[in-house]
Amino acid sequence: MNIKGYKINFLGDSITEGVGVVDKANCRYDKRLEKMCELSKVNNYGIGGSRLAHQTKPSEKPRHDLCFCGRAYDMDKSADMVVVYGGVNDYVHGDAPFGEIGDKTPATFCGAVYFLMKFLTETYAGKPVIFMTPAHCCYSDVDDLYPSPRPIKLPDAKPLLAYVEAIEENAKLFGVPVLNLYRDLGIDTHDRELQAKYTSDGIHFNDDGHAVLAQKLKEFIEAL
Repeated sequence: MNIKGYKINFLGDSITEGVGVVDKANCRYDKRLEKMCELSKVNNYGIGGSRLAHQTKPSEKPRHDLCFCGRAYDMDKSADMVVVYGGVNDYVHGDAPFGEIGDKTPATFCGAVYFLMKFLTETYAGKPVIFMTPAHCCYSDVDDLYPSPRPIKLPDAKPLLAYVEAIEENAKLFGVPVLNLYRDLGIDTHDRELQAKYTSDGIHFNDDGHAVLAQKLKEFIEAL
């Protein structure tokens, strides 16, 4: 797919917002893609700490509770493509149940993925809607191979891979292309050398990490 001249909406969390990036104007992944693919515009809808699913108990920072499903309504409807990159905050500190495939409301993580995909594919009918899964993270007290130990998590919390798979399973229902960064990014933060080279803290990518992310996204889109 050739996206030269496209206007793209990027819906995401702190990684899309650019936490960990020194030169956001030039090195954040959406801005890199803008230059590499000669896009007409990128709209960045990244909010740090935000989740796909609704939060039951208000967070200390209300901005974190501006979930993807709610914010999707406010994006530029004239965009030629939508890229969604999230789920890691649902895994780390979201208090919504994980749920199960078949859920259809943002009250659970699985339901939020379904709801968001349905809304975006209908709102941007005939235009590409792409999801990117969370990548590996070893951050603070969190190791993605295990359920998050945060006290706010419910008993049905799962390792990050389950959240990745929920995105992929729901995507099959809507024909949504999914870039699996957990498997294909090539940055596994369990490797301390890779963590130091490409992230600022084990979860947020630095300038070099965003370069890798942008290149992977470019190749994925071009192959569609």
